[in-house]
Amino acid sequence: MSQNGKLIIFSAPSGAGKTTIVHHLLGKIPDLEFSISATTRPARGDEEHQKDYYFISKEEFLHRIAKKQFVEFEEVYSGTFYGTLRTEIERIWAKGKTVIFDIDVEGGMHLKRKYDGQALAIFVQPPSLEVLKQRLSGRGTDSEEKLQERFAKAEKELNYAPQFDIILKNYDLQTACAEAEKLVGDFIGS
Repeated sequence: MSQNGKLIIFSAPSGAGKTTIVHHLLGKIPDLEFSISATTRPARGDEEHQKDYYFISKEEFLHRIAKKQFVEFEEVYSGTFYGTLRTEIERIWAKGKTVIFDIDVEGGMHLKRKYDGQALAIFVQPPSLEVLKQRLSGRGTDSEEKLQERFAKAEKELNYAPQFDIILKNYDLQTACAEAEKLVGDFIGS
């Protein structure tokens, strides 16, 4: 198993644009491969098992925690778990690629601490909490209760920004994607 692979961590509150930026990078930089997270939540829209997430039951998730198969995991919302399987990172490193994560803020912090020196941790900052709220409401995928939960979480998450290596302001998506490309290119090349 290769221990000297690199990881790129993109974290942000939900709705800040990190997923869009990560997809942009995956289309532009062939050395990157997406780390697929495991989750207990049901698939949304056209999400696919083993492509967007590993959708597993809560029982299986807890079993894998007990067997220490996760490098990080989080009960992001009550009863809903997300995590990164150790085998996922090993799978990507075995191909000689750099792992890229699209992960919640606390998960990003865990990975940064665990792989310090091998990781570039980027916090995607939205223009404001108001814009974030508009983006989340505009998705139309969450109940009002779920939205309130996401807003409260986002407010807390914005405070973590200074603990990341880089704060990438996503005020304009094209600019943010171009900046991300340069940051990632420099890091992989270093």
